[in-house]
Amino acid sequence: MPDYRMSVNGSFLSTMDEIASEKLDLVREDDFSYHLLHNNKSYKVQLLSYDINQKTVRIKVSGKEFDVAIEDSYDILAKELGFANTGNKKIKELKSPMPGLVLETMVKAGDTVEEGAALLILEAMKMENVIKSPTDGVIKAVLVKEKEAIEKSQLLIEFE
Repeated sequence: MPDYRMSVNGSFLSTMDEIASEKLDLVREDDFSYHLLHNNKSYKVQLLSYDINQKTVRIKVSGKEFDVAIEDSYDILAKELGFANTGNKKIKELKSPMPGLVLETMVKAGDTVEEGAALLILEAMKMENVIKSPTDGVIKAVLVKEKEAIEKSQLLIEFE
């Protein structure tokens, strides 16, 4: 899995691992200006704005402006597990992040939960993993039972 995934102006651009990012020839000139050497070409890069929470930057390269969104390995994994954009939209379902055995369910239909509340315990690779709520909400249905073997990406819980 890549360590970083970048999109420019809403279109996918590239992935990069930690080693490649460390090899970038990027030199800071002042607080908002950088010099980039890429494929034997020199570029002046200006940082116009950034949003650290959204992991986005607006830059100017050779007179052209670009909006760049950067996802790290945690963002990529969250999307793969179905937890993408949890702060921006209502979560309707929770899927299993891995195959395993349900040891305990801690909620039932109708329960109100807060983000981070323990929902169930999943045993996987001889380890007990507490599956927590990705959002505040009301449990619509618990679709697994204790002692049930489940698969990766299996629907576990539905939210109202």
